[in-house]
Amino acid sequence: MNLLAKANKNGREIVSVTPQSAGWTYVGFAAHRLAKGESLSFDTGSRETCIVVLRGVVSVSAGGALGQNAWREIGERNSVFEQRSPYAVYVPSGESVSISAHGEAEVSLCSAPASGKLPARLIEPASMKRSTRGKDANTRYVCDILPQTEAAEYLLITEVLTPGGHSSSYPPHKHDADNIPLESSLEETYYHRLNPSQGFAFQRVYTDDRSIDESMAVEDHDVVMVPKGYHPVVVPYGYDSYYLNVMAGPKREWCFHNDPAHEWILKK
Repeated sequence: MNLLAKANKNGREIVSVTPQSAGWTYVGFAAHRLAKGESLSFDTGSRETCIVVLRGVVSVSAGGALGQNAWREIGERNSVFEQRSPYAVYVPSGESVSISAHGEAEVSLCSAPASGKLPARLIEPASMKRSTRGKDANTRYVCDILPQTEAAEYLLITEVLTPGGHSSSYPPHKHDADNIPLESSLEETYYHRLNPSQGFAFQRVYTDDRSIDESMAVEDHDVVMVPKGYHPVVVPYGYDSYYLNVMAGPKREWCFHNDPAHEWILKK
């Protein structure tokens, strides 16, 4: 099973994962690089979409059954490695969208099936909760872009900064069983960035029965797909890691189960 989507080094589309290419039901993900003055247009179709402005400044317009909305010159970061939250725009299904760049920019399109019952809206950085997880060499820094406490039909979106030499998504945890509140069933993508960009990180995806057991070296802009199983990340010394997580499943709730073999680490 190939769980790694390699990035395109050139061109507007950096990487794309669809439910069809991933062989699952819910999560769609794409990342695009835009030059100054360049535009990206698309229809959301039967899916809700959250546009995350990873870097640069863009304007976004969305129009359809719920009317026309426009957000001008949003975005403050020059890099995803800045210690600040991004701007994002939630767009329901059935909308036409246009994104225009005011300089070099990078945007991600995170999507899941939806009925279109929620209005389009701007998600401002000040509304996003920032937190620290773990301790010592397991410390990482989290920004909740679209958590379950904020309105969406299926999407859950988070970004994580992990310093070099640290582990992340660790101890290994999974969310592939519909057993709330102990565990929920959620597909997930990891969009990886490395600083400096020539770096790499490692991610393992494995199940209890080892029907899936893949260890991958991920490079800048690559995507790892997690259909099920545990999925820890380890970052070599000298390179910092960023990843954008997109999750979706039958119930919009994040409940995870740690690998019992490694849960003892939490008690250290």
